[in-house]
Amino acid sequence: MARALSEAGYRVRALVRESASTNGRRNVELERSSRLDDIETVPGDLLRAGDLARALDGCRYLIHCAALYSFAPRDRAQMQRVNVAGTASLLDAAHTAGVERAVVTSSSATVGPARDGRPAREADRAEDGHHSAYHHSKILQERAALAARVPTVVLLPTTPIGPGDRRPTPTGRLVLDFARGRVFARPPGAGGLNLVAVEDVAHAHVLALTRGAPRERYLIGGENLTFDQLWQALSEATGRPAPRWIIPYGLAVTLGYLDEMRCRVTAAAPAIPLEGLRMSQHLMHVESGKAIAELGYRQSPARDALARAVAWYRGRGDVS
Repeated sequence: MARALSEAGYRVRALVRESASTNGRRNVELERSSRLDDIETVPGDLLRAGDLARALDGCRYLIHCAALYSFAPRDRAQMQRVNVAGTASLLDAAHTAGVERAVVTSSSATVGPARDGRPAREADRAEDGHHSAYHHSKILQERAALAARVPTVVLLPTTPIGPGDRRPTPTGRLVLDFARGRVFARPPGAGGLNLVAVEDVAHAHVLALTRGAPRERYLIGGENLTFDQLWQALSEATGRPAPRWIIPYGLAVTLGYLDEMRCRVTAAAPAIPLEGLRMSQHLMHVESGKAIAELGYRQSPARDALARAVAWYRGRGDVS
């Protein structure tokens, strides 16, 4: 996103999350990885977002794309603090600093799955209480964004894929595990998702700065795939065969609950997240016609984005 903004002619001031490491040095990963000389960075933390008003001074626009994304039980309370309270506090700070407009990154999960044989649209709303802790936090975050005093545009990306997923996110972890030959079975259910190139998501945020209508939501999607199509696309991108065995849903849920108990004891991230299993039962398909018509958004092939993700991991030595 920083690169897309710079290429569009914007001067960028970027928040760099303060490190929790014991040596007290702040995390400068953005400075090391962006390779852009014109990026100004400021340290900060969304848990103290109210302190950022001074850092926002002189900024015409704000793009808020930071969030905690995790399936680990230990992170559930923190996701509420970071994703919901942090967003509300940051937008208050932006209003105090005189920011003209904000763009907030939400999630396509806030519209829910496809229904009545058609992909989800912006007018749809997910049923509250039937989501993962992360997706529930995004529903509440979106409400905070739409109620903010600074005019705010809300973007709803689907499942971004492509290079640069360092942590990785759960999506990047799926790509890595598949490329390393660690996916031995397909999840149950006839569901699917929408994959979108991460570069397209970044460009959509740039477009929304000037073309998006305040208090409006825009789905930022790419290609609707069933899970069978996803496994085939991953097979083509990695050169590995798609798993043939489909794990029965009852067995998967049992293993998921056992894994959940393990994670509660060890504070680890789940290998079989219950939330992911539940989502695998649904077609998380969307249409992005509103963003195409109003923002000038353009989509690129999701399979190409998968190939770029695999190539990036291979370039880092993460995949042989």
